[in-house]
Amino acid sequence: MDLSTVRRKASTAALLGFRVTPGPLKRAVVRTVAPSYTVGAVCVIEHEREFLVLWQPHRRGWSLPGGLLGRAEEPSDAVRREVAEEVGLDIDPGDPVTVRVDPVEQGVDVVFRVVLTERPDLALATEARKARWTSRAELGPADRDTRGILDVLAHADATSRPGRLLDVRQ
Repeated sequence: MDLSTVRRKASTAALLGFRVTPGPLKRAVVRTVAPSYTVGAVCVIEHEREFLVLWQPHRRGWSLPGGLLGRAEEPSDAVRREVAEEVGLDIDPGDPVTVRVDPVEQGVDVVFRVVLTERPDLALATEARKARWTSRAELGPADRDTRGILDVLAHADATSRPGRLLDVRQ
């Protein structure tokens, strides 16, 4: 038996063993060997081509409303909770418009967009010190996550590029 056959058989045996492993043990193994990511939900709240940003002590620069998901929390529930906590608005976030994966900071952001017909009064909570409406061109200092989310959102509006086969393995 050649080396590639031995590797393939060992891999198959490992996968079969993994399949019959109890769920809690499976999750423990995956969490031990796989990278760990945090998951957040963020909302871009827009009105007349401007969006809402917040100044918060724990962020470096202006940031979008949102935060981390709680255990077993859906992204739409998390973003609704965070927006209510941070600026006092009760929103229906709709469906996510895009997802941002940051392999450097090991974070995943589920991005929602809410377009308003009028600007509401905001009730800033303890986290947010200031809020303002801005355009991308006039944003100024913003945290790394906010800039990354706005970049991904700009590309989400473009037509998706379909995948294609590049090469066939022999």
